[in-house]
Amino acid sequence: MKRRSRSISTRVRILGAILAVAFVGFLVVGGVTFLVQRERILNEVDTRLKAQIGTLGTLAEPLPSPTPVPSAPGDESAPQTEVDPLSVPYASVEDYIRNVVKMLVAGRNEASVGVLDNGNRFEPQTLSGFNITNNDQLITRAVDEARAAGTAVLGTAVTDDGTLRYIAVPIRMTGDPTEGFYIRAVDLGAELEPVTLSMLTFAVTALGTLAAIGIVGWFVVGRLLSPIRHMRETADSITLTELGARIPEQGNNDISDLTRTVNSMLDRLEGSVGAQRQLLDDVRHELKTPITIVRGHLEMMDTRDPVDVETMRDIGIAELDRMTRLVDDIDLLAAVEGDQFSMGIVDIEQLTTRVAELVAAIPGHTWRIETQGSGTVEGDSDRLLQAWLQLADNAAKYTPDGSPIEVGSAVDVVGAMLWVRDHGPGIPAASRRRIFRRFDRAHGKRSVGGSGLGLAIVDAIAKAHHGYCAVTDTPGGGATFTIHVPLSLHADGADLPAPVRAGDVVLQREATG
Repeated sequence: MKRRSRSISTRVRILGAILAVAFVGFLVVGGVTFLVQRERILNEVDTRLKAQIGTLGTLAEPLPSPTPVPSAPGDESAPQTEVDPLSVPYASVEDYIRNVVKMLVAGRNEASVGVLDNGNRFEPQTLSGFNITNNDQLITRAVDEARAAGTAVLGTAVTDDGTLRYIAVPIRMTGDPTEGFYIRAVDLGAELEPVTLSMLTFAVTALGTLAAIGIVGWFVVGRLLSPIRHMRETADSITLTELGARIPEQGNNDISDLTRTVNSMLDRLEGSVGAQRQLLDDVRHELKTPITIVRGHLEMMDTRDPVDVETMRDIGIAELDRMTRLVDDIDLLAAVEGDQFSMGIVDIEQLTTRVAELVAAIPGHTWRIETQGSGTVEGDSDRLLQAWLQLADNAAKYTPDGSPIEVGSAVDVVGAMLWVRDHGPGIPAASRRRIFRRFDRAHGKRSVGGSGLGLAIVDAIAKAHHGYCAVTDTPGGGATFTIHVPLSLHADGADLPAPVRAGDVVLQREATG
C-alpha cells in the first residue's frame, strides 16, 4: 500500500508548537516589561516638567519681597541682602523671562526657551541639553495651546528634533501688555533610549534562546519519537508470513509503555495466526480421511447391488456425521479462544453439585463426588462446567465399562481445583504433553469417536481463566485431569504456582480432599 506523502512531519509540528509557545511567551514578557518601564520613565518626565511649573508660577500674582540675610560675624559693612533672582520684582515680562531662562539650566536631554508675543526668543546661556530655539513646530504649537488655555499646559509633539514632551507656561505682568511664554521640553527618544537598548538586548537574547530551543528540541523530539518511528517500521515489515519483528524497548515512560503494549499485541497476534494456521492444517488433515473413505467406497460401489448401495449410504452418513461433529467442535474451539466469556462469581460447591448431576447420565460407569470444595472464584460458570464435563466425557470414553470415575473440587488461598479421576489404562508420561494439542490422542486411536478437540477445548477454557489443565497418575492405575483456576482474573500472580503450559505433566497440588 502506497503511503500518502506528508507536507509537515510530526517532529516539525511538535517543534513548531514548542517554538511558537516560547516565542509568544518571550513576546508577552518583553512587551509587558517595555510598557512598564516606558510608563515609569514617562511619569518621571511629567513629574520633572510639572515641578518646573510649580517653580515658575505666574507674574499675575505679586512677587514676594527680598529676604534679608545677616552679614557674616565680624563684617562691619552694612547688612547685605541675598536675593533669589527669580523672586525680585522685575520691571517687565521680558526681564523676567530672560532671567528665568538664564537661571533654570536645562538638564540632560532637556531644553528650554523663552518666547515673547513680539517674536523675541531667549535661549539658555548654558546649553547642557539640546537647543529648541529654532524649533518652530514645537514653539508654535506650545504657544497656541498655552494662549488658548490661559494656563500652563503639558503635551507631546513630534518634530524634526524627535518626539518631545513639553510644558508651556504663560507669563503676564500687571502694567505690561507683553505676554511671554516659558517652554521646557524633554527628548523622549533620549530618555527612553536605555529601555530601548534593554529591549533590543532582550530581543537578541530571546532569538538566541529560541535558536537553542530549536536545536535541542529537534534532537529531543527526534529521540522521543524514535520508538514511534520504529513502531511504524516494524508494522510495515510485518506480514502474515513474517510476524516475528518486535520494537526495541527503551526507557520507562509513556512511549516505552506503548512499545511494550504493541509488542504484547504482536505476540498475541503471532500466537493467534499460528493457532489459525495449525487449526487449518489439522482440519485439512482430519477432513482428508472421511473424504478419502467416501470417495473410495463410491468408486468401488456396485450401483446394481442394493446391498452395496445401502452399505455405502451408511458409510457416507457416518462419515458426514463425523465431519459435522468436527465442524461443531472447531466452532466451539474458536469461540473459547475468541474470549467469548461472561465472567462473574462462581460458587465451586454449586458447580460441583451441578457436574455430579449431569455426569450421572453418562452410562457405563459409576460416578461419585470424591470431595466438594467450598468457596468462590472469578470466571464463567458455563464454560467451566463445559470444560469439566468434557473431562468427564473423555474419561468415560477411554476407560473400561463398569470402572468407577470420581469428580471432585477443592478451594484454597491460591484458587480452585476441579478434577476427574478415572481408573483406566492411564496416560503414558511421553504422551501427556501432546494430548492437549488439537486432533491428538494418547494412544493414536480413533475408535472411540470424537474429533480430537476435546482436551484442546478444555485447555483453552482454562487458559482464558488465567489457569491451566494438567494430568497425573491415579493411585492404583488411571489418570487424573485437573483444571486449576485462580481466585481472581486480576491477581498479580505473586501467590500463584509456577506457570504450567497446556499439557504439562506435573500437578502443583494433588487434590485428595
